[in-house]
Amino acid sequence: MATTAQLFEEPFDADEYIERLAWRTPGGGSKGGAEAFDPKRLLEEFENHIEELKQLDEKIQRKVEKLEHQCHREAKEFAHKVQDLQRSNQVAFQHFQELDEHISYVATKVCHLGDQLEGVNTPRQRAVEAQRLMTYFNEFLDGDLRSDVFNNPDKIKEAADIIQKLHLIAQELPFDRFADVKAKIASKYHDLERQLIQEFTAAQRRGEIGRMREVAAVLLHFKGYAHCVDVYIKQCQEGAYLRNDVFEDTAVLCQRVNKQVGEVFSSPETVMAKLIQNIFENKLQAHVKGKLDETRHSDVEQYLKNLYDLYTRTTALATKLTEFNLGSDKHTFLSKLIKSIFSFYLESYIDMEREYLRTRGAMILQRYYDSKNHQKRPIGTGSIQELKERIRQRTNLPLGPSIDTHGETFLSPELVVNLLQETRHAFERCHRLSDPSDLPKNAFSIFLLLVEHLCVDHIDYALEIGLSAIPSSDAKHANLYFLDVVQQANSIFHLFDKQFNDQLMPLISSSPMLAECLHKKKEVIEQMEVKLDTGIDRTINCMVGQMKHILATEQKKTDFRPEDENNVMIQYTTACSKVCAYVSRQVEHVRKSMDGKNVDTVLTELGVRFHRLIHEHLQQYSYSSMGGMLAICDVAEYRRCAKDFRVPLVLQLFDTLHALCNLLVVAPDNLKQVCSGEQLTNLDRNLLHAFVQLRVDYRSARLGRHFS
Repeated sequence: MATTAQLFEEPFDADEYIERLAWRTPGGGSKGGAEAFDPKRLLEEFENHIEELKQLDEKIQRKVEKLEHQCHREAKEFAHKVQDLQRSNQVAFQHFQELDEHISYVATKVCHLGDQLEGVNTPRQRAVEAQRLMTYFNEFLDGDLRSDVFNNPDKIKEAADIIQKLHLIAQELPFDRFADVKAKIASKYHDLERQLIQEFTAAQRRGEIGRMREVAAVLLHFKGYAHCVDVYIKQCQEGAYLRNDVFEDTAVLCQRVNKQVGEVFSSPETVMAKLIQNIFENKLQAHVKGKLDETRHSDVEQYLKNLYDLYTRTTALATKLTEFNLGSDKHTFLSKLIKSIFSFYLESYIDMEREYLRTRGAMILQRYYDSKNHQKRPIGTGSIQELKERIRQRTNLPLGPSIDTHGETFLSPELVVNLLQETRHAFERCHRLSDPSDLPKNAFSIFLLLVEHLCVDHIDYALEIGLSAIPSSDAKHANLYFLDVVQQANSIFHLFDKQFNDQLMPLISSSPMLAECLHKKKEVIEQMEVKLDTGIDRTINCMVGQMKHILATEQKKTDFRPEDENNVMIQYTTACSKVCAYVSRQVEHVRKSMDGKNVDTVLTELGVRFHRLIHEHLQQYSYSSMGGMLAICDVAEYRRCAKDFRVPLVLQLFDTLHALCNLLVVAPDNLKQVCSGEQLTNLDRNLLHAFVQLRVDYRSARLGRHFS
């Protein structure tokens, strides 16, 4: 059986089990093993093993039945025990309910007895207290304070309690009969009050928080409690302001006192509020008044700086103080304190700000023009001036003597930075010091001063001077510096626009004043753009005039009709070379002076006029065969110069002009074919004919028949 039990070890596999059993039987292996295979012996072994398995099964079955029977018996016993425990628990619960009812009954009796005892004891205590007060009252009535409580300094707390009650009683007595005793009680009342305040002061100087708390609790019922608080506030400020920074000293003082106040007084928020009010109404107000009054009339700039700094530091201090318990509405409380200090100065702030900016701006401008030894010319604004301006815009006539500024633009980056810096400070002060309801209006008034000083008195004036300095189109060797004016005015206006967006917009973005500011800005831009456009147009005319002068002086009629057709060595004429050099300089000048799309716009206009000039210039001459080749070389050079414009239209115009010049040299029989080419087919026939007429062989070769 032991061997059989070993064969049932896990994991059990029936096939493996049979195989192992067969191998364990001598002569039962599938290969015979060491002995020959003996089926009878193997069968006998299997039959014996089956019997053993049956016996093993019966034994195990009997054991299982025994365990099941034992389990059922123990389950019944456990169920009986649980039932017994439940019955015991019910009995205990009933006993608990009875005990709870009994306790409730006893408690009710005790409460009732307590109420009865209190009802008896309270009148008795009142009677004892009344008798005690009557005894002390008799001593005041007799004028002899014999009780130890009035003569022992250690019992001052008990004496204070008694005298406070006697003082209340004395208030109800008729004056005619008890005038003397009322006076004695009042005298003792004030004497004890004074002693308590002295004791509180001494304890505060010694730093005895516990004693301060005891005395403050006694004084709480006296009229002099407020005086005790005043003494505490005064004494805690002694030695607190030793540095020059009153704001930092105040913050440190309040931080230190806040903890102490909570330990000493029963209502610390009231004491802290009174301390802060005292500091604001005395220390801070005196500090602010001293700082501002000394500069209010002598140095407005320093006054405004001091006002901004003091107000900023005061509001920052108030923000720090909000961390303390000052009552239910501490923000309103602190705002009122700040207003009480600064209201007088804030009422007149914006007037002083505007006056300072007006004076400061005028001084900066005047200082600049004085440094240039320049006396500002009056710019007329009447109807005659407006009429002149309209005529000048339409005709480009100077309408007045041209002045020589020697290349001075009268625009100063340093001056602009100073004006913008002053205005930036003004916007910052305006934001901080203006009432929220007045902020947009005040900011707009500052903006108007900036427009007046920067845009009108400086930029607009420089544009007027620049326009007056532009020479006529037929002037020789003219200094076309107006483009420099354009460049600097453009840079300045970018700075102006940046300050508008960064400084002004946040102050007015949510107010109706926004539309008015944007309208004013647009008006200023349009006024300057009109003058810039006029000046640029007249400058381009001067450029064209300079080119015309170069061509008139340098271009000779013999350039295109050389005497010796076979010995022409030049690639292009001197006039062409000088014009191209001049144009290249002007193109570069325009690129430096303009930005964005303005570069293409101005270069397009200059390029079109340049083309028109060359086109008209070429039609003034007659061309031999070699002269026509020189003209083509000149136009090729002009076209190369036109590439610098980087404007497709201008390059296209010169491409067409180059194609037209081919008509000067092409064989007569090929004229019709050339005129039908891609670049010339869409041109007016009269224009083509006009170019063909410039050929010296026009009449002799009867070229006109090719256009019939």
